[in-house]
Amino acid sequence: MALRLPLAFSAKVSRGLATLSGGGQAELIPQSRLAGPMPWVIAIMVALTVIAAAAGLALSNTARSASDELSGGITVQVVEANPAERTRQARVAAERLQATPGVAEAHVVSQDEVERLIEPWLGARVGDDEEIPIPALVDARLRKPLDGETLGSLRRLVREVAPSARVDAQSTWLRPVFGAIDSLRLLALTLVVLLGFALAAAVLLAVRNALGANRDTIEIVHLLGGTDSQVARIFQRSVGVDAIGGGAVGLALGLVVVLFFGRRFAELGAGLVGGGSLRWYDWAVLALVPLAGVALAMVTARVTVVRALRRML
Repeated sequence: MALRLPLAFSAKVSRGLATLSGGGQAELIPQSRLAGPMPWVIAIMVALTVIAAAAGLALSNTARSASDELSGGITVQVVEANPAERTRQARVAAERLQATPGVAEAHVVSQDEVERLIEPWLGARVGDDEEIPIPALVDARLRKPLDGETLGSLRRLVREVAPSARVDAQSTWLRPVFGAIDSLRLLALTLVVLLGFALAAAVLLAVRNALGANRDTIEIVHLLGGTDSQVARIFQRSVGVDAIGGGAVGLALGLVVVLFFGRRFAELGAGLVGGGSLRWYDWAVLALVPLAGVALAMVTARVTVVRALRRML
């Protein structure tokens, strides 16, 4: 009987050392890769994060492109029932703007182009209907971004020669659109943050379950002289490997979705949508998403284990 106790204790010590070193059949966390739920949960989180981040970056590019294109643009509308007078005022307004310092170019928009712009709303050849007077348009570009003082000065200059003219900054037309884009960008950022919290919460729950299932083994490891840091490294390494596998799968899934929708939006051929295409540095940011997920998962695992061991012992 005296010999059986040391032998049993020795066997238990051997199993504890094997567990601590990660060798043997016993392990604190099952090491079957891509078989348990954790890698797939991480893959889903990473894929959703990549999609949300890509949407936010595309919206930022769209807003920046539209703002740069419209920041120095103005449009003159000549609303006059008499077609001849309408054409004359548009011509002299363009000439006055062209002669104004700070204006890079100004030209009268052709009637055919105006009809193409209004065709989706009023139908084809609406310009031939005398009962629906179509305003003449003058498009002008400034050398510098437009401000309120410059806009007011241009309005006074144009109205001196074209009393029926109305001068507007092109950026004001898209102000509601810019507001909607800002809201969508904020939504995308919020989703990225929430998905990060969800990933950390999933890792926390998985690590806590593993700690509870292996409580006896961890106590033996401590009796053998193992430290909290050594135990935490075992969990951290296992979670890190699972996060790498899940992150790679999630990145692949996310990029497939992003490329699919990017191609569909590119087929629209709209200028505002075309400005939202992703640049090379945007793709680099998306490639960093799984790396950030791996780092977050490993840090969460280590912090969770260390705090739990301090309360356990």
